[in-house]
Parts: sequence; C-alpha cells; structure tokens
Amino acid sequence: MNFNDLFHFLEELQQNNNKEWMDANRKWYKSLRNDFITWLDDLDMTMAQLHDDYYPTPGKKGINRINNNLMFHPNKPIYKDHFGAGLDKAPNSADFYIEIGLKHCLLAGGRWRPDSKTLRSIRDAIDYNGEELQKILDKPSFKKMFGGLYEDEKLVSSPKGFSNDHPHIELLRNKTFAVEYQLTRADVLSDDFKEKIVAVYKEMLPFRQYLNQAVTV
Repeated sequence: MNFNDLFHFLEELQQNNNKEWMDANRKWYKSLRNDFITWLDDLDMTMAQLHDDYYPTPGKKGINRINNNLMFHPNKPIYKDHFGAGLDKAPNSADFYIEIGLKHCLLAGGRWRPDSKTLRSIRDAIDYNGEELQKILDKPSFKKMFGGLYEDEKLVSSPKGFSNDHPHIELLRNKTFAVEYQLTRADVLSDDFKEKIVAVYKEMLPFRQYLNQAVTV
C-alpha cells in the first residue's frame, strides 16, 4: 500500500471537494481503495491469529464509505478527508477502528455514544463487576498507550437507577466508552506500521472484550 499516494490523493480531494473532481479522478480513487482493501485483508489475516474469538472481516466489509452522510450532516463536505475501516467487526460489537487521514491518523475501539439499551448493558456490567474494567484502565501499559477513556460528554449526576455514592460512579457517568491511539503520518509511512497496529490491538483487546461481554450477557 502506497500511503504517500493516499495522502496525496486526500490532499487533492480536500482542495477540490466536489463530484466533478471525483468523477475525473475516480480511477485514481478506485486504485487506492482497492490497494487499501488488499492491505486490510492482509492485516485482517494477521490479527486473526492473535486470539480465538477474532471475527474475520474482509477489507470490503470493513472499509467505510468516503462520502459523508449529508442527510444527517448537510453542512459537511461531500467527501471525507480520510480512509477508515473497522476490523474484528462482529455484529453488535466494539470493533477495532483504523483511520488514516489528513487531520487524524488513529487506532480506536469501544462504543461511541451507544444507544440506550447498549449503554444500560454496559452500566449494568460496571455495577456488577466494575473492578475488572477499572483494572484494565489502570494497567500501566494501557494508560501509557491510551491515557484513559476517550473524553466525551458525561452525566452531571448519577444515571437512573444508580446512586451518587456508587463505587464506580465516575465510570457510570460516561456516555462513551472508547479509547484511541493517535498516529503520526511518520508512523503510517514507517516500515513497522503493521507491527505498531498489532501492538495497539493487543493492548486494547481486554477493554473491547469487556464491552462486548457486557452486551451479550
């Protein structure tokens, strides 16, 4: 995968974010998209060896559309400034997300503002065994890699059904349960990029498994 070419394409696209330019350069886009899918396929096969419950996700199923959803976000540009994909993408699960773009290059996983039913399941899991999640978050290597949970909106008071003096009230107040690892363009272009992704995936795995277990019990 020629990531230099991918960055070049995205830079040109953002300077010409319209359908006319995309139509004129669609061959370039399709070539990059196919290369990205092939790269994802290889990464998928590598990560499938890391644990028994890995959910194989071919690149074609993992890759996201480059078009923004203008129905819900009419003020956004027509096209995104990144290529994104989810792997280990079982139904109703916290997948492993990869984004390579101009503003952000990152690896992430978890639940971004889940629906009320899913959020309730996560909070019930924390109520039952929040010590396990806190242990994952407090692991030195995890804190070094991710810092902590992704900073997002929190409830000011306790969620319905939980007291303000709950031992895990700070976790329960979260609306998003996700972590992310920021990459630089140099990381993406480095020879050991794949090895870095695998290291981040492995460190994140217990966190994602906790969340996935929470919504399946």
